[in-house]
Amino acid sequence: MASVSIDGIQKNYGPTSVLRGVSLSIADGEFLTLLGPSGCGKSTLLRILAGLEVQDAGSVLIDKRAVDGLRPKWRDVAMVFQSYALYPHMTVASNMALPLRMRRLSAVQRLPLVGRLLPETARITAEIDVEVMRTAKSLGIGHLLARKPGQLSGGQRQRVAVGRAMVRHPAVFLMDEPLSNLDAKLRVQMRAEIKELHQRLGGTFVYVTHDQAEAMTLSDRVAVMVDGELLQVAAPQDIYVDPDDRRVAEFIGSPKINMLDGVVRERGVVDVAGSALAIEVDAIAGAHITLGIRSEAFHFADHGGPGVLTGSVRMIEHMGSDLLVHFDLAGVDHLVIARLLAERAPHIAVGQTLHVGVRPDRVLLFTRDGRRLRREVEAGRASVTPIREIAR
Repeated sequence: MASVSIDGIQKNYGPTSVLRGVSLSIADGEFLTLLGPSGCGKSTLLRILAGLEVQDAGSVLIDKRAVDGLRPKWRDVAMVFQSYALYPHMTVASNMALPLRMRRLSAVQRLPLVGRLLPETARITAEIDVEVMRTAKSLGIGHLLARKPGQLSGGQRQRVAVGRAMVRHPAVFLMDEPLSNLDAKLRVQMRAEIKELHQRLGGTFVYVTHDQAEAMTLSDRVAVMVDGELLQVAAPQDIYVDPDDRRVAEFIGSPKINMLDGVVRERGVVDVAGSALAIEVDAIAGAHITLGIRSEAFHFADHGGPGVLTGSVRMIEHMGSDLLVHFDLAGVDHLVIARLLAERAPHIAVGQTLHVGVRPDRVLLFTRDGRRLRREVEAGRASVTPIREIAR
């Protein structure tokens, strides 16, 4: 297996900039996911790694070897496509064996009649058949080798595509949204299988998806991309609880994080939607900031008062042990969503007044232009990076 280093990759299609100086290091044996909305450049970056696209600037190293300009087959990578890319006229065994036949047999040895008569052809073909069978059994598709792709389910075709990559024993596995064509139940099953496959092989996986559930459950680290920029690379939990940028915070999490505008009244007090919240922030009185509050950071309150937001319930989603309560707040032009324990808030109904408290330690602070304001522990109390430069 191998490490991957991406340095300053830029890619333009005419006047449109798709990748804007992306740099990233992927460790040997790591499972890294490129996560972002459609059109953010993540699939283009993966195709540049594979050698299927050529970057306009920057370089790619695989196992500390520059691969810029090398054809895909010389990069020692294997790619699993969203569409599976199986040959419909070939059997499962033939689809899986194809990369080995192309690599180990000469053009003459691959001829259907003459090739069989040449020395070594039979031996090499037998070795390939053994490797295909071994890989197919490990993926649970050994009994499907004689079938063609049209006779397989979506999950079985996905396993064949993965098996075709595995037989090559590549330095790096590249996966471009491989589960997007599967139904919800099968996606969950295949996620578990891909995770187990990575643990068993110990290989380097670079995985592309727009599905945050896939990224959060599969990855050692997640690289969040938006509009051709790499915004943050971190462990899944860190991406969720400690985002560097407002765009990362808004993309990660379901339901979407609540963003509320606030004004600093004094040190340690922020006015939000007509309420005063005790949030430690080193800023001048009158400074405008944005508070990011995830739904689980709210808790049910019996009445209004300091540290409590009060609004009117507009919709309730029953989630079993939890309720997702959508409510209005004064001065806020969008609904706010709180995740509340059903047993703590059994009588909530549409149209009634709702009081919710906020856990100050779970509030994320941003400047109005989206930069994160981080808390630091100093002298036993929480503070944040000073924002005195922010205009009132």
